Order: sequence, then C-alpha cells, then structure tokens
Amino acid sequence: MSIRHCPALLVSAPASGQGKTSVTAALARWHARQGRRVCVFKTGPDFLDPMVLARAAGTPVYQLDLWMCGETDVRRRLFDAAGDADLILVEGVMGLFDGAPSSADLAQQLGLPVLAVIDGSAMAQTFGALACGLASYREGLSMYGVAANRIGSAYHAQLLQESLPASLHWLGALPRDDRLALPERHLGLIAADELSDLDARLDALADAWSQHAATELPPPVVFQSPLAESIPPLLQGKHIAVARDDAFCFLYPANLDLLRQAGAELCFFSPVAGDALPECDAVWLPGGYPELHLDALSKRHDLHAALRTHRDAGKPMLAECGGLLFALESLADQQGHTAPMAGLLRGHAAMQPRLAALGLQGASLPEGELRGHTFHYAQASIDAEPLAHAFNPNHGPCKEAVYRERRLTASFVHFYFPSNATAALRLFLP
Repeated sequence: MSIRHCPALLVSAPASGQGKTSVTAALARWHARQGRRVCVFKTGPDFLDPMVLARAAGTPVYQLDLWMCGETDVRRRLFDAAGDADLILVEGVMGLFDGAPSSADLAQQLGLPVLAVIDGSAMAQTFGALACGLASYREGLSMYGVAANRIGSAYHAQLLQESLPASLHWLGALPRDDRLALPERHLGLIAADELSDLDARLDALADAWSQHAATELPPPVVFQSPLAESIPPLLQGKHIAVARDDAFCFLYPANLDLLRQAGAELCFFSPVAGDALPECDAVWLPGGYPELHLDALSKRHDLHAALRTHRDAGKPMLAECGGLLFALESLADQQGHTAPMAGLLRGHAAMQPRLAALGLQGASLPEGELRGHTFHYAQASIDAEPLAHAFNPNHGPCKEAVYRERRLTASFVHFYFPSNATAALRLFLP
C-alpha cells in the first residue's frame, strides 16, 4: 500500500455561521499567493461553499462525505491530492460533532487534525471553555488549534488567546470587518460567479490572515492509497448536453469527471443566455436558482420544445432539484410571480419562505442505488406516480420522490454519481 505525506487541516466550528468558510478561504488564498498548491475539500454535500473556496485556492473543490461519497472515494481523493499539493484543507459542515457522519467522524477516521473556528465577537474567557470542550468531547480526536473570528481589537484577541491552555495552538484571528464578509441568500452563500468583487474579498481575507494569524504550514498527515476503481466506458461516443449558468450551477466536479471518464463528451449550454439545446444523446438539467431567472427561462419556448422533443424520442434526461422545477409546467417565486416552464412533467411548484427539505438521500432506482442529498425551499405538486421514494440514512423526515417519464428522471435529489458509478452512467443511456 502506497503512503503519501502532506500538511492538512480540517477546519470546523461549534456551529454554522462561525466563520469556517472565511477562515478556510483566507488560508487557501494566502498560501496560494505564496506559490503553494492548495487542495481544498468540503465536508458534506454543499455546492456553494466549494465555489468560493475553488476561487480562493485556484483549484477545483471536491466533496468528502463518508456516507454520500463512501470511505473509499474519500480516501482516494485525499491520497491523490497529497501527491501534488503543498497543503490540504477540508472545510467542515455545521458544528464539529453535528450530523451523522459528522466532521469529527471524518477527521477521526482519516487522521485529520482539527482547526476550530470560534466567533469571538461576544465573549472573552468563555472562548477558552468552548475550545477545551471541543477538544476533549471525544477521545481520539486530534485538535490542532483554534482561531477566532470577528474580533473587535488587538486587546480582544489577546483575551481570547490567554483563555486557551498550552495544549491548544492559537492560530490567530480575523477582525470584524464588512469587507471580509461573504454575502448570503436563502440557500447559503451567493454563488461565486455572481460576486463581481469576490477576488477582492478573498484578497482582503488573506491580507487580514497574514496580519493577525499564523501562516506556517501545519504538520504533515499520512494518507494511504485505497483500492483503485475502474470506470466502465458506458458513455463512449455519447454527447451529453449539460445546462450550466446562474440558474443551473449546482454541479459536483466529481460528477463531471465521472461522465468524462466513462467516455462522454460534455456540451455545456446556458438556458438563461438563450443557448439552443446542443445536438446530444442525453441532457442533464442540474440544480441551481431557476426561481431567480423566471422571466428569462419562461421565454425559452424554443428550448422548451426541444427538450420535449428529446423526451418524446425516449432519449435520456436527468433533472435535479432546480432542473426539476424547470421541467414542470410552471414555477412561482417567493413574491408569487408565476411563469411557465418547460412542461416536461405535469405539475407546478412555488418557492416558500421556509426550508422545505434538507438531508442526505439514497434512492433505489432500476439502474441501482444512488446517494445524494436534498436542500430546497420549493413545494411542488406533481401529477405523476413516483418511480421511487428516497430514504434518509439518519431517519429524517425528508424522503424525496423520484419521477420517471420515458427516459426522463426527475427529483429534488442531487445525486453524487461516484456513489454508484454504473447506476449513474445508466441514467444517461436509452
């Protein structure tokens, strides 16, 4: 078994909203500016944080989730990264011990030291109590150090640092500053491509980190090679049209890689910009924000007709979450504005002010079991009998329906294709 060594940290926190993404982005951008190759990963199924982190590091960001991706996939990606990276950063999800599997589970199983980010804006010595609690809560977890976010002054940072025991490294702090904030909307951070000043914000984060925090590399971690997995060339010679723009932007890099490894040629097109449907053997309508582009999408009568023709010919199509909403007859935004969509499935949907579904999902399809997740604010009424219902591995209430119309597969579930490569590839076959 081959072994590789590379400095690595898992960046976590006591809860969401503490500043994990800001600290991870600051570290990635600062080290990248020093000429180091930084590989960043995101724990869990999130799409939005990886977009920002990919811009910060200048390299694609892949998912690491012990259930959705599987341990073999996780180990292989870390081992591959250790072969050419100078630093590996893994941003955690939610709080350190939240969820199953949690960021702590990943850190402990993979031997990753943890950097805890704590929002110190409304505390002093209690900062140390929180840090000690995180470090000692689970035996065998390696806590490397602590960083503070949103500090008010140098004296404030001093108080926080003095509250820590000698066993925990003080990694420094980021100040409270609107220029360092990463804007958000209902699904999380605003997508990277929509922020014209994102690079300026990332540079400001890196500058602040270099002024107020530690910049040395963490200790190296040992990564072992897992068994290699061969990808069957089931899509050799196939052309897959993939919608990709601000309305359809939730695309796992691992999914794109898998399609290409199976022999497919990917043809990207923008429904919002008016692109025609490319000549293709299959179509993928991924998730995103169709509700923010209702008028542009509703006027695409040519695309609607082309997609219906594709469906009627029995050609494969996958519509995920936002893609599902576009596939329905109409969609209403949170203000109640309703617009016609592609009409590939009989049904209607409307955006709600509150979260409608969240959680990991697994679905047993005729092609095989695929894993993924759901996260949306839409309520849909679909006039069709589901092909299957997904299950939540943590026994949560979200059990999304999966619909099948000829070779169109549609669901709120975002599938992670490498969870079952052969099953995913078969979705794109007649």
